[in-house]
Amino acid sequence: MKSYLSKFLYVISAKISTILILLCFFLLISVLDALGIGLVGPFMGLATNPDLIFRSSWLNWSYANSGLESTSQFIALVGLGIVLIFCIKSLLYFQVQKYIFNFSLTQQGLLRLRLLHAYLSADYTYHLNKNSALLIQNIIHEAYHFCYTITLPLLSLAANLIVILALILLLLKTDFLSTASILLILALAFAFYNRFKDQIAYWGKEGSESDTEMIRIINHSVGGLKETRVIGCESYFESKMNVQTQRHASAGSLFQVFQYLPRIALEALLVTFIIGFISISLIFNQHPQNLISILSIFAVASLRLMPAASQFMSAIGLLRNSSYSLKKLYFDLKEIEVNRLDSIKHIKDLHKSNSDVKLDNLTHKNNLMFFNKVIIHQINYCYPNAFQNALNNVDLTIGKGQSLALIGKSGAGKTTLVDVILGLLIPNNGDIRVDGVSIYNNLRSWQNLIGYIPQSIFLMDDTIERNIAFGVPDEQIDLQRLQKAIQAAQLEELISQLPDGIKTAVGERGVRLSGGQRQRIGIARSLYHEREILILDEATSALDNETESLISEAIRSLSGTKTLIIIAHRLSTVEHCDRIYVLEHGKIVNSGSYQEVVLGQVISS
Repeated sequence: MKSYLSKFLYVISAKISTILILLCFFLLISVLDALGIGLVGPFMGLATNPDLIFRSSWLNWSYANSGLESTSQFIALVGLGIVLIFCIKSLLYFQVQKYIFNFSLTQQGLLRLRLLHAYLSADYTYHLNKNSALLIQNIIHEAYHFCYTITLPLLSLAANLIVILALILLLLKTDFLSTASILLILALAFAFYNRFKDQIAYWGKEGSESDTEMIRIINHSVGGLKETRVIGCESYFESKMNVQTQRHASAGSLFQVFQYLPRIALEALLVTFIIGFISISLIFNQHPQNLISILSIFAVASLRLMPAASQFMSAIGLLRNSSYSLKKLYFDLKEIEVNRLDSIKHIKDLHKSNSDVKLDNLTHKNNLMFFNKVIIHQINYCYPNAFQNALNNVDLTIGKGQSLALIGKSGAGKTTLVDVILGLLIPNNGDIRVDGVSIYNNLRSWQNLIGYIPQSIFLMDDTIERNIAFGVPDEQIDLQRLQKAIQAAQLEELISQLPDGIKTAVGERGVRLSGGQRQRIGIARSLYHEREILILDEATSALDNETESLISEAIRSLSGTKTLIIIAHRLSTVEHCDRIYVLEHGKIVNSGSYQEVVLGQVISS
């Protein structure tokens, strides 16, 4: 349980002090509960024997100073006081429950934001080994489970435990042997329930894993709808989905049915106790008046104790069932945090000469300015768990306004080098300097200089306007800058033909546009954000010759005004570049102009 709580406190965003305040409210309610229930027995005794008023010094004093004319009126007044205590307790209980639900749902929202922030800021290598279905499942489903099957049950467990302890102390004072019998009943029920703890955890693991698999299957089938429909493999995905839905239903139904066991068992044991208690009391000739008083307390206490005990065991079941979900959230957040700290430490170690490299330097301080050249010096990179370097001592210089191309066979290291330049991958050693300043002094500022245009442009299911001004709120979109970007990317003709112009929705992943149109929106996006360096990663390789020619013309029009880094397989795409670098096995094996490199020797693409 200690390990469980430590993971819970790490994942939850609330302060420990807030949780302690909640526990104090629970304690107050439990005290009022015990007080109200503890007064029921004496009240029943007074109602059946009013002479008890005169045998108690404080009751006799209260009656004498009350100004009431009869003991019946005084007993009614005492009853009214007990009712008032229960009403105050009920009102407080309602307010605390309201606060608990608000607290838990707020934590759910904060956890989703924290997970999204963690995934967006995680090292790029983290995402190379993660399926998006798992990330989606964690943000949506596991955050939901954290609220409803971890936070709420944990608070319920704490509240009910306090109630149980308070009532047991009351019952012990009332009748020790009877209370010992109830404790034995509760212990037997708990021991039986506890035997299935591993099975409960297994059902939770099955439910979580099947959730992830269902999201993965939906992503694959709907995401590749065109291929699914043409190949005719709908039944394949449907059968896989059916397996996971049955797996989820089996684990979920077994757990839900098992959750009813505590209440069913405790009800049966409670009836057994009451009948046994009355029978034994009568056998030993206990006075009926004492029996009524004790039974009144036990009956009212049972109304609160048995549900509390049932909810207590159900909460334990929910917590065990959700232990797999909590581990996933904990280890995901912990892994990202550790990787983040390791990455920062690596940058510090990599550039010891830069004494100002701090955590804050990875955000928005001391913006880099690009006036002259970028020098990539002795870059080496090895992917995690790989046996050899993907890049080996890469050296190249990029002058402002120049266009350079990276060519070579697949696997030569072109994309890895671009990912290093983008700041997505941190080299094992080496440096990238902008006018003599390391980009690792302020990685965010460096990335603000770069526009990235990949082979497959990501487009939101939204308007052309919002896809070009990607990540900018509507009220902050600069229409003049937007129009300039549209002109430079040669999108004017397309937009003029659309009935809604820039307000036209492009569909999911830009399905309503052609490949060339999507690429031009990608170029316009980089231009709108006024990036000085444009990196085109196979940006025209999937296009037909005519469309490629149009895109190449748009790119060439940027030469001299923007610094271009182009990865290409088609040599015709890089003909206009100022300098060409040939990569092979992570090394630059040749460089020069198009005439020197391409026309001077045969390069296999």
